[in-house]
Amino acid sequence: MRIGQIYRASNRKEKQDPSLLEVDGFPNFYYHTYLADNAKIQFQRGVHSIGKVITKNGEVRVPAIIVSSSPHKYGGETTPWEDIYDPDFGRVRYYGDNKSNDKRPEEKQGNKALLNAFRIQSSPDANLRKNEAVPILFFERTAVGGAQKGYLKFHGYGIIEAVELITQYDVKTKDGYFSNYVFDMCVFSLTGDNEEFPWVWINARRDPNLSNEDTLKYAPSAWKSWVNNGEYSKIRRHVFSSAIAKPKDQQPASGSKEEEILKTVYEFFSDRDKHCFELLAMKVTQEVFRMSGANFMPGWVTQQSGDGGIDFVARSDIGQGLAIIKTIVIGQAKCESITTATNGIGIARTVSRLKRGWIGVYVTTSYFSVAVQKEVLDDQSPIMLVNGLQVVKAIQSIIYREGITVEELLSNIEDEYSSACKNRRPEEILFD
Repeated sequence: MRIGQIYRASNRKEKQDPSLLEVDGFPNFYYHTYLADNAKIQFQRGVHSIGKVITKNGEVRVPAIIVSSSPHKYGGETTPWEDIYDPDFGRVRYYGDNKSNDKRPEEKQGNKALLNAFRIQSSPDANLRKNEAVPILFFERTAVGGAQKGYLKFHGYGIIEAVELITQYDVKTKDGYFSNYVFDMCVFSLTGDNEEFPWVWINARRDPNLSNEDTLKYAPSAWKSWVNNGEYSKIRRHVFSSAIAKPKDQQPASGSKEEEILKTVYEFFSDRDKHCFELLAMKVTQEVFRMSGANFMPGWVTQQSGDGGIDFVARSDIGQGLAIIKTIVIGQAKCESITTATNGIGIARTVSRLKRGWIGVYVTTSYFSVAVQKEVLDDQSPIMLVNGLQVVKAIQSIIYREGITVEELLSNIEDEYSSACKNRRPEEILFD
């Protein structure tokens, strides 16, 4: 199986034939995940553990845990939050299966399986990892031709690297606050396997005639490396794609939920004081930093008159105590037409304000032309370009984590804007 490939997983029995290479023009999921005893992978739940195996040596083994998401259910009564899949940067953020306040979150079947997997995966004991660690496979249901079901996108495999107990709010049913777990997953690289996930490994893990040691010979190279030394930072998947992004890759798909959110943001600030967008831009930047694992300390929004081409000031710290480097972050925010490329003059103006060691951020509801991107790359300017699609992704992450709607977030921004404005020099952020 290949990461990013969409597979046909029809619910019609005649189309589940594992001998068919393709079904309806797509690779047949059941062909690529064929199990020797003709059993089929189940997707009735978001978290599904493939049945335990007891080997002839008496070892107990869970072959794999399947984690899947249904984007078409986001914001509904059963899934009022959104999982984040970013396999090109080796990360998945997955919300557990507690959806109400009628049960403790660790008692839910999916959460329980993932918490147990994390306990073993985070162990420093190589023997425990080899004998009990369970690989986690990532899938996402994908709409094709208007059909919301029957198509699965494969996002790779890996382990859980962090678990957080959070509070969520069901904005749809107003059922109140409830606790849940969110799992940060590391997607392992498949570079050493020619970018192909070896399903034969899962079949081997299901074979009671094979010991845990025996199954390792079928495992991907990254899994073997992690089992041996417990280190995963160097085997995290990272795709070195072209540094130039096409306009269509910076904009939400037409008719999508993301496009609806971006239009809501643009129309909200177009009808009001557009300067309020500067505070949202700072929060979006904070979220972009957070999602990449970087430190970010928000500062303030500059006052409208005499801002000198700087809309907000923040800071990024590396290290702690005496071993710390504090870096000033200055940002420019542009709430502009989502269908027209942003003006390169604004970016040049922000770059001109950068001092040695500073970082610039340019946040727009629009997108960056190829020419502008090339100019930034050629000049090697230390500036981050945050396009409209990235703005939406950051907003989605914020609202699902805080349990609010887009409209509530924008209203909060408007209320907080005045108090966030300050007339201070950027260097003062170093002493906060």
